[in-house]
Amino acid sequence: MAKLLSSWCKDAQSLPKNYVFPPDKRPGELNSPVYSGPVVDLSKAVGQGQAETIQQIIQACQEFGFFQVIKHGVSGSLMHDTKNVMKEFFDMPDEVKSSVFTADASKRCRLFTSSLNYTNEEAYYWRDNLTHPCHPWEDCMQLWPKKPTRYREVVGTYTVEVRKMILKVLDLICGGLGLEQGYFGGDLSKIELLSTNLYPRCPDPSLALGCHRHCDPNLITFLDQGEVYGLQVCKDGQWIGVEPISNAFVVLIGCQLQIISNDKIRGPEHRVLTNSNKDRISIGCFVIPTYECFIEPAKALVSTCNPPLYRALQYKDFLSTYDEKIGNFRAVMECSKLQVQ
Repeated sequence: MAKLLSSWCKDAQSLPKNYVFPPDKRPGELNSPVYSGPVVDLSKAVGQGQAETIQQIIQACQEFGFFQVIKHGVSGSLMHDTKNVMKEFFDMPDEVKSSVFTADASKRCRLFTSSLNYTNEEAYYWRDNLTHPCHPWEDCMQLWPKKPTRYREVVGTYTVEVRKMILKVLDLICGGLGLEQGYFGGDLSKIELLSTNLYPRCPDPSLALGCHRHCDPNLITFLDQGEVYGLQVCKDGQWIGVEPISNAFVVLIGCQLQIISNDKIRGPEHRVLTNSNKDRISIGCFVIPTYECFIEPAKALVSTCNPPLYRALQYKDFLSTYDEKIGNFRAVMECSKLQVQ
């Protein structure tokens, strides 16, 4: 089994060869422009301010595929406490973490290094990852790590509060698309995964990657990227860094939301850079349809003048194609279309 990156990388003075990416996939020049992207104040999404907030969200989704939310209802102290618990987890000895250390994708709680495709990778990603289901938390908690001892209490509180924010944002997107409130409830958002990445300090960020270029296959993603820069999105063929904002969540549109909107809003391709000075921890909440759920453009958004672009497809079949194409966004979406556009 692969050894966790965090177990040995602190002593690394240079980047091991098996972490060096081919020239065409390296970050290369690290001085890409960095900006916050559209920032949405969710506290204004009430009364007369709701329409303006909805418009802001939809415009951000159309132009960038992501936005950041502030004043969202999840307290800054809880966000900080959760990141501290995650740091405590990754700092524990390997023998303690061994109970969840596995690259077996069928395991509902798993700790792995690089990716679940470790044995077939041309180069390894500079990260360790802990992923487990988190909704409903009372049904998932027994799967979570038992240590640190406060992990379940803190993460349980965190996931409940984040879920409230998720449902609020999804309803605002419903309003912007012209769909009934609650459209994204039920099977479309029934599964939620908490995915925590540790990106340790890297000897040479110009040759390494924390995560490859991809678009999230799920419905929507909420990411607390912490205080250290690393996330980049691709806009008009150029990589742009997403500036960390204290106590903000980055909201990334997923492939399923693009399909349901019939391309009215689009998901962004994104990747993660490493950092030579600081460790970086990011916590993502992935909102996911059930695997048996059929995904297709919403009936309210299609007509003879605006025909559906995508065929109805079970989410599990979409994921199969996604894995086969190794996250190649354009190829995956083309396979889901009714016809080549």
